Amino acid sequence: MAPARKRNVSSGKSTEQGVKTAKIDLNSTVERILESRKHANDVFDIFEFLQSEKEKEVISAVNACSKLFCTLLERKELFVGKLPGEEEALSGEHSAEEKYWMFMRHRYNSCVEMLLEHVSHELHDVKECALCCLIKFATAEGQHPLEHLDWSEHYSFPREMIQAVVDKLLSKTTDNALLISRFQEFLEMEDLRYYVMSSVRDHISKVMDKNKGAVLPVYQNNVFLLLSNINMPRKESELTNFMVKQEAKHEDWKAAKLNEHKRAFERMWLGFLKYKLPGSMYKKVLVILHDSILPYMSKPTLMIDFLTAAYDVGGAISLLALNGLFVLIHQHNLDYPDFYKKLYNLLEPSVFHVKYRARFFHLTNIFLSSSHLPVYLVAAFAKRLARLALTAPPTALLIVLPFIYNLIRRHPSCRVLIHRPSTEDEPLEDSYLMDEEDPAQCCALESSLWEIKMLQKHYHPDVAKAATLINTPLPQQEDDIDEVLETTAFELMERDLKHSQNKNVPLEFETATQLLKGGGDVLGQHFCLAFSTKTKKTKQNTRIPFLCVSYLQSVVDCIQKGFYVLEIRNGSFMFYKISFCSQFSITTSVLHQSKILKSDIWILLRCSSIRVR
Repeated sequence: MAPARKRNVSSGKSTEQGVKTAKIDLNSTVERILESRKHANDVFDIFEFLQSEKEKEVISAVNACSKLFCTLLERKELFVGKLPGEEEALSGEHSAEEKYWMFMRHRYNSCVEMLLEHVSHELHDVKECALCCLIKFATAEGQHPLEHLDWSEHYSFPREMIQAVVDKLLSKTTDNALLISRFQEFLEMEDLRYYVMSSVRDHISKVMDKNKGAVLPVYQNNVFLLLSNINMPRKESELTNFMVKQEAKHEDWKAAKLNEHKRAFERMWLGFLKYKLPGSMYKKVLVILHDSILPYMSKPTLMIDFLTAAYDVGGAISLLALNGLFVLIHQHNLDYPDFYKKLYNLLEPSVFHVKYRARFFHLTNIFLSSSHLPVYLVAAFAKRLARLALTAPPTALLIVLPFIYNLIRRHPSCRVLIHRPSTEDEPLEDSYLMDEEDPAQCCALESSLWEIKMLQKHYHPDVAKAATLINTPLPQQEDDIDEVLETTAFELMERDLKHSQNKNVPLEFETATQLLKGGGDVLGQHFCLAFSTKTKKTKQNTRIPFLCVSYLQSVVDCIQKGFYVLEIRNGSFMFYKISFCSQFSITTSVLHQSKILKSDIWILLRCSSIRVR
């Protein structure tokens, strides 16, 4: 065996030699090493490229290392068992073959250390290439273990290497979002996912305890990205894709059991959520909690403490916590004291403007769907929504009004809010207490929904139309509010603009045959010709002389006294009212327009007794 060169390959530092003029063909170097053991020292040439500062050289060296050591693992030419020190291996009483295996095993360990350092490289392509190479090594080690251990629990799985990869992914200073998204592809393998979950749990406990539970935004964001990318199987029959194939006792392997996966998944999330999170992190967790976390936990009720604490925070976080609480209440019989009181206090003006408005009203509608709720509670919700509706945007009002109508339909006793016969002794002041936090003490049943009556004069026609429904007996069929939960202001505007409009406005029942003479002779009855002339198209405004003519007493009531202009241009009939006139120009406003056969004629009509100056 060739003697080992004394080079520091495990430190990971780049060599300070100049750029070589003749580059080594790494592929031929790998082939040479695999063909003959006398070329074993050529592995150091590959390591020099692996420590280079040039991206292409590093990637080429990573690919060369992947090919070299995966082949050696398959050939079982790496030392198996507890590896002695390098000096001890060379001086001990070992055969030449064993010394070669020990030498290459040391080189393999050095390569793994350098690849782990490259996972934290500045360039993403280098990090991705190093990560993929490490996963290949883990796969090869799983098939050809390098340690003689008791695999009663973990079998022949390279758990230490996966733990080292997870440690690099969960950096405290670098955002590894792109690299974690690439790692997600490997999490589709059942055994790898199982041991990653165990490694993440141990890593979180170690890092957070060391920092005494302080918030670490970058680190916790990396952890959340990794956790949220884990897709759990629903059935045990789906556990088919394994990175390492266990030949014996596969059924007894924990990574092959769905319950063990759920248990590891549960411990991982509970270990993450027991520490203080950044404010934005709370929202991200709560958004996915009800459908991506709770269904895959062996005991979802363990999330009660987290959800109740989030529900008490207030604001958008409380709104998002409703989803998780809904799952626990309906599916796991959670008894939450003062739940409706807290839900009542979440009804604030800001609820109409938050991003999760649709989800909140959908869940609130479900929580208030029971007909066994006390009347005072339902009346309090209806009254509070009606009061908030006075300042709500139209898109929210189209949700709130049907919501209130549904509450009244489910609880006929609340109809007193619509119709309360007035008496002389009854005070005119509203007895409802908006600032009261307890719905039982807000006096909602003693009030009325006068706010909906006010909304009947709303500027938006759809809102005004919806508010007028309270004037008639409400039908028994409930309104489906799910259809309007996602309605936006843009959609309302687009819907209004798409309404069909008649471009031509008819002015007469019968077609006019001549000027001021129509089927009903309306113009001839109420106006007389004051002056008409053909306009000249010049750059300056045309001066229009005003002539005094006889005044007809029978004027139309809808037309005020003043001068009017009838313009006939290009077959269009325009009727103006003069609002300002001077020696050179006039200012008019269009009253009516139609089409007529004449063109380019100005006609001045007078329907007042004002003398022309």
